[in-house]
Formats: sequence, structure tokens, C-alpha cells
Amino acid sequence: MEPFKNKFDAHLADSMAAHLSRATDLFDAQTFKRLALEGLDALELKQRSEQFSYAIEKAMSGRFEETVTAIIAALRPESDTDTSAIVDRLDQGVSGFGVMPLTSYVSRNGLDVPEFSLNALAEMTSRFSSEFDVRPFFVKHPEITLNAAKAWALDDNMHVRRLASEGCRPLLPWGIRLHEFVKDPSPILPILTTLRDDPEEYVRRSVANNLNDIAKNQPDLVAEIAVDWLQSANKNRTRLVKHACRTLIKTGHPGALAAFGFGAPELSTCQLDIGSDAVTLGDDVDLTLKLTNGAGRQKMLIDYVLHFMRANGQRSAKVFKWTEITLEPGETRVLNKTHPYRKVTTRKDYPGTQKVTVQVNGVDMGGPEFQFSISR
Repeated sequence: MEPFKNKFDAHLADSMAAHLSRATDLFDAQTFKRLALEGLDALELKQRSEQFSYAIEKAMSGRFEETVTAIIAALRPESDTDTSAIVDRLDQGVSGFGVMPLTSYVSRNGLDVPEFSLNALAEMTSRFSSEFDVRPFFVKHPEITLNAAKAWALDDNMHVRRLASEGCRPLLPWGIRLHEFVKDPSPILPILTTLRDDPEEYVRRSVANNLNDIAKNQPDLVAEIAVDWLQSANKNRTRLVKHACRTLIKTGHPGALAAFGFGAPELSTCQLDIGSDAVTLGDDVDLTLKLTNGAGRQKMLIDYVLHFMRANGQRSAKVFKWTEITLEPGETRVLNKTHPYRKVTTRKDYPGTQKVTVQVNGVDMGGPEFQFSISR
């Protein structure tokens, strides 16, 4: 797959120059192309976008409002049929990655005219998401931006509705952290409630991701929201809430688990075996779990936890999904799972005594230790 940074090339610069020149005589196409393409090959994605953005700034004359009005006129026609806003249709107007420098231009120059700028970002978001560049407005103009986001949540365009949720995520990856919403997310909860039954999965997934952000600092609050939202929930909302609680479920938060009917496990037998007390990097580890229900009918969410050796000689746990089952009174069930113990880029492996345990409804039920080695 070609790197996204290559979207910023001479073809995109020529296309943007043509559409902006068509929209206004305030734009100097030659200045833009010269500055946008200077030393481009040495730059990464974000740097290329910013260079294009500053090139637009140097090539435009006139007041900020005039230039942004011209920029909007140069965009491709608005669409609510694309499942993604990142659609390159350069023959119809500036679109796709070509809009990324434009949203940056607005956030960099438009903080003093927030209402105008927020309207412009909403207009741009259906051609390329404005989720990163709306965030400075939440920081500097929280009340104005919240009111705008509440209106966006009711918009006919699904990309604008998604912006209402995605733009205010407290911990949006690669975005400015919204510290006030990390401490107190209550101002954004009405937006999420408005969007929880949105007809588009694209929008509902953003709501779930927003709640998952909140859960990392306010776990009890999100567990309470889960209980509330699951009442009379349809299939789509149930899926949203489960995705929103994924971190809480993985870490065994009792309130989140209880919201989905997973109570404290009552088992007369819970035995995990791996068939060997020695594992080498590259092996497949065969997990066998025997469970016997010691109470009434129980729903069980079963995960396994690998306790990896670290450089400091301590072990750290990583939870892996296994399965969900329901056990009838007195029922015994044997489950099997293979874990491929492979080298990964996100973790460095160290030899030593490691451990694998089983987690049932968030409760670690123990398991065997084994000797781990890097090579035979």
C-alpha cells in the first residue's frame, strides 16, 4: 500500500491550485505550488500537509473570511453517501487529503472568529474530517464550540454528526488532549446521548470511541452510562455500548461486566493447563480450560492473561480475548485455545519465568507458570 504521505505531490498541488484559482482571484497559484512542493520528498505526512497549508496562507490575499469563503467554493460538492470523508475526487473540487491543509489553515488563523471558523470546519468535514482542527476551539472557546457541536449532532449530513462526537473525544489519538473533558466529561454527554441511536454505524462507532476515552479516567461513570443505555436497547445500541466498554471489560471492571450480565463467577472447577512447562519464542501454546458450574445458570466472559517478563525482572499482564459461554447448573465444559507465541513489534520479549492465567467475568482465577526462552 502506498504511504499516505505520497498523496501530497505535484498532482495534488496542481489540482488544488486550479480549483482555488477558479474560486477566487485572491489566490496566486504559482506562489502556492512553488512553496508547497519545496523539499517535499524529505517530509512526512503531517509535515507535508502543514507545508501545503502555509503555502496557501502565503498565496492568499484578502481578509480571513474572504479567503475561507473562496476555499469552501473550491471544495468538491458535498456528499452524504460516502462512508468515509477521505475521498479523492480532484476533478470535482478539492477533496480527500487536499482538505487536510485547509482545515489546518482555518484552525491556525480563525480562532478569533470562532463561529465563522466552526461553520467552515463543519462544511469541510464531509470532504475530509475536521476532527483534529476543531479541538483548538474547544480549548479556547469551550462554550461556543460545545453549542456548535450540539447543533452538528442534529445535522442531516452524517460526517457533520460524526464531527460532533469525534471532535470532542477527550483522548483522540494524534489530537490535542482535551484536559477539561478528561477531568469532567459531563458537558459532552448530551452530544453522545443525542447520537447513540444514529442510523449510521460510522457515527455510532465514534460515540463508542468517545465513551471508551472517558472510561480510561472515569470508569465508574461509563459503567453507569452502560447500565442506563442498555435499558430497552436495540441491537445497534447494545453493540455501541459493548464497544464503548471494551477497555473496562478487558480490565474486569465489575460495574461494566454486571451491565452485560456477567456476575462474580461461582465455579467448583476452574483448571487451566498448557501442556508444557517450557515455551520458546515461535511456539504455539495450547491452552485447555476445564470449568464446572458450582451455582445456577451463569453467563461467563472468558479471557486469558499472559504475564510477560520485563527487563526489570517484573512481570506485566496483557489480556487476550477468548470466548463467551453460558453454563447450566452443574455443567462441565472443556475449552481449547491456541496462542501463537510470536515476536511482535510492540513488545520486546525477555527470557524467564512467565505465567498464563484465566480471567472469568473479570476475576483472575490463576494458572500455571512456565519457563520462557528466546531460542532453543
